[in-house]
Amino acid sequence: MAASLAAPAPAKGAWLETWLAAAPAASGELALVQQRGREALRQQPIPSSRNEDWRFTDLALLQTLPLTAASPAPAALPEVASGALRLNWNGSSDPLVDQALPAGLQQLSADEIAQGLGHTLAAAGCEQHWPVELNHAAAEHVLALRVTSRSQVSLELVSAAGAGLQALRLLLLLEEKAELDLSQLIEAQGSGLHSLVIEAHLARGARLSHGLVALGQADAALLAHVAMEQEPESEAQLSSVMSGWGLARLEPRAVQVDGAAHTTLRGLQVVDGQRIADTHSFVEFKGPEGQLDQLHKAVAAGQGRSVFNGAVRVPRAAQRTNAAQLSRNLLLSDRARIDTKPELEIVADDVKCAHGATVSSLQTDELFYLQSRGIDADQAAALLQRAFCEEVLRELPAAARSWCSLERLLEAAV
Repeated sequence: MAASLAAPAPAKGAWLETWLAAAPAASGELALVQQRGREALRQQPIPSSRNEDWRFTDLALLQTLPLTAASPAPAALPEVASGALRLNWNGSSDPLVDQALPAGLQQLSADEIAQGLGHTLAAAGCEQHWPVELNHAAAEHVLALRVTSRSQVSLELVSAAGAGLQALRLLLLLEEKAELDLSQLIEAQGSGLHSLVIEAHLARGARLSHGLVALGQADAALLAHVAMEQEPESEAQLSSVMSGWGLARLEPRAVQVDGAAHTTLRGLQVVDGQRIADTHSFVEFKGPEGQLDQLHKAVAAGQGRSVFNGAVRVPRAAQRTNAAQLSRNLLLSDRARIDTKPELEIVADDVKCAHGATVSSLQTDELFYLQSRGIDADQAAALLQRAFCEEVLRELPAAARSWCSLERLLEAAV
């Protein structure tokens, strides 16, 4: 009898259905995108452990988050670097209003946005991924920028928000031999969902250095896709640092459209408590003589869980590809968990491709050495953690590096 009086469990996906029903009518420059995204969410099932790519990613936290529009919040940051442009970007309004752009940086026209939006997502094979469709359904504005040929631009994007849903959409076009240093901060200051979709197209000889610092809290989630198309002789470097999120999932995806480009991926995720950090990368070479240098690191303590899945595709057309992928992980608790799965799919027969994965704890002999020099046990452990993380932190653009000291990362993770 008691069982019959219990309230029925909520239907699977009821939280999403409630949000879709309550969402305001699609409007503005992304109205058609919003409509298509909402319809796709109604048709697509929410990812679950039955999906191989989501086998270790528990989305239960999303059911508890407020999905009303998040309000912007201030972020405590150093002064903007000399020569750089800092934009406070909330996703719902245009951060370029009354903003003078530096030489070499231009806003894309409506026609250019209509032509370019979604192109790189399709090229990278993720235009219909569930987190991307969620962003399509929610994003009200796209920040669309061009870096003109042979220009050098330094840009900072700061997105700090309180409770609620924040949807960010960025479209970047780098013309021939253009250079962009992009430092990006996403910071949760309340319970909520942060959705990010970036598309970047690099023309011949262009260079992009993108540093993403994402600092969350236990009752906040981050779902992010970063898709890049690279033409020959271009260089793309994405360095990402994630800490503190109850759930964080990052999907960096790069396609070298004709090969002969260079892609560098650096990732660091720090988890503690019962948090989950998940990175799924994908790199495809569609022509010869491409290069990939990928290093992913994770630090897991408490009951935290870190997941890494890195896929590299080398078809027959991609002869003389040189790709290296390494996953290195530091396990600080018997109850923490790390799942890592580097993948190489190689058809070409003239390549240099390697991958590897390691999971270890702090080395007893290294701790003993430091303690024998008069350093106490806690400080010795902190020094070893710093050394482990620094290999990724030092690759961030200067501005992003100043935003995420190791102390701040560990503080966010607790």
